[in-house]
Amino acid sequence: MAGHSKWANIKHRKARTDAKRAKEFTVAAKELTLAAREGGGDPNFNNRLRLALLKARAVNMPKDNIDRAIKRGTGELEGGELLEILYEAYAPHGVGLVIEVVTDNKNRAVAELRHVFNKYGGSLAESGSVAWQFTRKGQVTIEQPIDDEDEFFLLVADAGADDVEFGETTQVYCELDMFKEVRDSIEEAGYEIAEAGLIYDPNNLVELEMSQALQVMNVLEKLEDLDDVQNVFSAIDITDEVLAAM
Repeated sequence: MAGHSKWANIKHRKARTDAKRAKEFTVAAKELTLAAREGGGDPNFNNRLRLALLKARAVNMPKDNIDRAIKRGTGELEGGELLEILYEAYAPHGVGLVIEVVTDNKNRAVAELRHVFNKYGGSLAESGSVAWQFTRKGQVTIEQPIDDEDEFFLLVADAGADDVEFGETTQVYCELDMFKEVRDSIEEAGYEIAEAGLIYDPNNLVELEMSQALQVMNVLEKLEDLDDVQNVFSAIDITDEVLAAM
């Protein structure tokens, strides 16, 4: 199988150590609003909202903030119209990127993306020119220690998972049509899910020299800092040496 990018793990760790609370709340609030707008305000009947609540609670978003975001989605509170836009791009050295944006101002979002690429390297790409390098998959993140990795692997494999990565966090990957079953099996086994959602998984990873990899990582971080950016998926192979140098 193609390797998975470690960027999700890095983001999760850096979000805590860098205390980027405001950005985390912005991302979580937008997802709550979109989920409620799409399927209503009851998580028992809205799977996307249920996942959004998991993410919001994982970053310790206050209940009042959560309630307001959901009410904006259901129309109980006023709020700007949010657009979900998928951008494809190249980071320096030809590394493919898929960028999920949620914004109330498309022109501002595009301008901010271009500013990052102009300043730090890379460029926006034509629709369809990069996305084919990725596969849409489900991902479940668990933070608690896994006492028996073999037993856990068998549990999720039986539920339909096709890959597991153990580390500081445990990442479980599966095909889209198996996502609910895999997530439910993990919960039913007593594991606390830190985050669950859909990702763009790179089919192949690009290996770079240290200086080049750090340049790409800098671009990824600048993109993640933008308020309108929800997620950035990259095809860079992030080695332990790169992690140590960050």
